[in-house]
Amino acid sequence: MTTNVPAYAAPAPKAPLERTTVPRRAVGEHDVLIEIRYAGICHSDIHQARDGWGQGIYPMVPGHEIAGVVTGVGPSVTRFRVGDRVGVGCFVDSCRECAYCRQGLEQYCVRGMTGTYNALDKNGEPTYGGYSTHIVVDENYTVRIPDALPLDEAAPLLCAGITLYSPLARWQAGPGKKVAIVGLGGLGHMGVKIAHAMGAEVTVLSQTLRKEADGRKLGADHFHATSDPATFERLAGTFDLIVSTVSAPLDFGAYLGLLKTDGALVNVGAPEEPVSLNLFSLINGRRTLAGSMIGGIAETQKMLDFCAEHGLGAEVEVISADRINEAYERVLASDVRYRFVIDTATI
Repeated sequence: MTTNVPAYAAPAPKAPLERTTVPRRAVGEHDVLIEIRYAGICHSDIHQARDGWGQGIYPMVPGHEIAGVVTGVGPSVTRFRVGDRVGVGCFVDSCRECAYCRQGLEQYCVRGMTGTYNALDKNGEPTYGGYSTHIVVDENYTVRIPDALPLDEAAPLLCAGITLYSPLARWQAGPGKKVAIVGLGGLGHMGVKIAHAMGAEVTVLSQTLRKEADGRKLGADHFHATSDPATFERLAGTFDLIVSTVSAPLDFGAYLGLLKTDGALVNVGAPEEPVSLNLFSLINGRRTLAGSMIGGIAETQKMLDFCAEHGLGAEVEVISADRINEAYERVLASDVRYRFVIDTATI
């Protein structure tokens, strides 16, 4: 039987979020019922709630950084029990049959993954995200949160953590590698922590030096201001890997010039507008311009285990649900150190 649960939703594009209720399906054969304890606020929540990327489904309940506790299981569930600490990230289903799904790369599902929110499930019903008290998710798209990670600090790892872990692992950040993280925000601060724990030499490239003390505390070896043109001259040809977390267009030629031969600039931030590129920035130096999107279920679990082993929770500011709209404005103003997390008990 469908159950209505309290939630915060955007009723229309660019409208403030407001308290409401949304339906949750009955717990099916392979489903787990999760009491959400914390939900992170990702910049992509703002993009989607305000229809910045288009194709918004309203009312929209954002939230794909979900940490909670299992309170019910379907009769055939084998991976989880009532009381387990679990997380849900950016998607809750995929085709399960294509080559990518079979490889554990569900985020690149040929038929398209089913987003945790702002998507239609296999029955054509809209999905609603983590700004709510409960969610029902297939056990195969649920991950276990290790006991060593506090739930509020773990919630942002389900997007911010895996979004940075995946390219850092794919491009082999580690000892002997020089890695730069562009932007020290909700994504970037986890990139610094993870790259440092992997053993890389880590540089932060930020607009100003305002956050330098934070960056070094998080594990950065170096910190440079991109607003200073001398930075691009001084660091030319320095890095094996640059991961850009910013959601504004960059001067890609300038950033590609910071790479060594065979270096890669990987984008995980997604500007709303198109960007331009002079291809000689790639041709000179056999450089790579790439993108990366979250990670599969197995890799997300691996990331959580890695973070637990190294004590890498997100830096969070826990807020009550009635401050969501204020938090959105503060995210846009870069006024958060470094991730807002909603205490869903306040919904």
